[in-house]
Amino acid sequence: MLPLPSQVKNLLLTGGMDRIIRVWNPYLPGKPTGMLRSHTAPVIYIHISSEDNKVFSMSTDNTVKIWDLETHSCLFTASSKASGIKGELTTCLYLPGPRALCVATDAMAFLHLKLRSAPDPHLVLSHREPVVCCRYNPTFRHVVSCCEASMVKVWDFETGRQLSEFWGTHGNTSITCLTFDSSGRRLITGGRDGCVKIWSYNNGHCLHTLQNDEKQTEVCDCTYMEVNQNRCIIAVGWDRRINMYFDISRDFHHFWKPQPCWQDDLNHGHKEDILCVAQCPPFLLATSSFDGEIIVWNVISGHMYCKLNTPSPLDVVDHREGLDRSVSRLAFLKTRAAKLDPAAASLITNGPGGSVTFWKLFSGAGLIANFTPSRGKAQVSSIAVTTGDTLTYLADQQGFVHVCDIQEYGLQGPELQAPKTVTFWRAHTSMVTSLELIEEENIVLSSSLDCTVRLWSKDGAYIGTFGQNNPWDIFTPASWSHLGVPFEILADPQSMPAPLVLETDIPTGNSEGQEEQDNRREEKAWSEVCA
Repeated sequence: MLPLPSQVKNLLLTGGMDRIIRVWNPYLPGKPTGMLRSHTAPVIYIHISSEDNKVFSMSTDNTVKIWDLETHSCLFTASSKASGIKGELTTCLYLPGPRALCVATDAMAFLHLKLRSAPDPHLVLSHREPVVCCRYNPTFRHVVSCCEASMVKVWDFETGRQLSEFWGTHGNTSITCLTFDSSGRRLITGGRDGCVKIWSYNNGHCLHTLQNDEKQTEVCDCTYMEVNQNRCIIAVGWDRRINMYFDISRDFHHFWKPQPCWQDDLNHGHKEDILCVAQCPPFLLATSSFDGEIIVWNVISGHMYCKLNTPSPLDVVDHREGLDRSVSRLAFLKTRAAKLDPAAASLITNGPGGSVTFWKLFSGAGLIANFTPSRGKAQVSSIAVTTGDTLTYLADQQGFVHVCDIQEYGLQGPELQAPKTVTFWRAHTSMVTSLELIEEENIVLSSSLDCTVRLWSKDGAYIGTFGQNNPWDIFTPASWSHLGVPFEILADPQSMPAPLVLETDIPTGNSEGQEEQDNRREEKAWSEVCA
């Protein structure tokens, strides 16, 4: 933990691996008086500016944040790309005179900080804290969302009205993931406390707590599967193991324990923290980890089906220290996987440098395509695929959603070009944390670190933000938001339309030199070999 005292304010601030900045009263050490949640990487620097009533913090991903010390709200976030900070952080120094932050990495960065006021109270927010995940429940036509404050909210999908809420689901730690059982009657959440919990979410009653006997480590993702008529919950996270809990109707214990680990998992499994899990019935499961490794498993036998290594970004040195190779999102192309097609891509993953990778899995696993949907190279943070594997929706850390036509993409082997972009729009002002397609209604559901949960048409028409005063009627487009885009997105500098129009026109008018450079990069991608 990194502590920082403020004698003027009589406060102590700490930050560390759990990405939360805690505010303490030194004379009441039993419980923090406040928690600042928004960082997505461990906090390594904190400065209290008493004269401004502000807190400045920095995390290992070189993201700088400014907080209001009274309201505990995040006023500003500067990503490493926006601020130009590159390399591994050495030290930071805040200069109160010019109100600037000096950051030393491989080079010096001098950030002049222009502080803005607290968020406009008139802006529509679904939660007061960053939303980490949301899901649609087709059984009850509900949307369930969770935020960093460990609060769960239940919304009416058809109108956007809040139906219920409950909090403290994982104590003082954040929820990290959620899913439903096959009936849709129970909610399953994972948290940073290392527990998986099963809820009757309409009344907020915890039915079961699932946890390991060993030291509790963060659960990063979970999924619910039915295998050979057996129902189970699979949870993954910082313990680097695949934890399978059987869902037994006759349960006499409050605490459930996971099944013994598969031998392939113990002997040849992930060596780094597992960040994501995705399933493809009836028997395939894919997991990905912080070091960029992807493993596809046979859930019935517990054996490893294949192992894949994510290619490095083409514009950086492969062995550079601090290179983020993590794969945090996976999506199966289920119609192709069901056919065991030996030539076609059957799995999509995100990767470093804003890249997206298509993989074939059968008769020799390998890379089919690697491309970057955004020219800004924003990290892809969520992936959704239509039922027939015709379109993929790719959301990124800047809040954009790109829709790509993949109906014929990667069917016959390697692709040298990116798939055709059908449309794109900006859904949020910060990272999109969840993206789900509600295909029976032609609706897209999204959530973000900007504290909002929103509905869109499949083409990007704005329906509304959950929590807004005026309800919508999902079946009446005239009741949808009269503004085509949320106000805060219109006002954000990154949403200026001119650069986006130019970006969409660039491929057709690309210079010869640029084409040669792109071809060289694409050829280098094929040199990456699967393990």
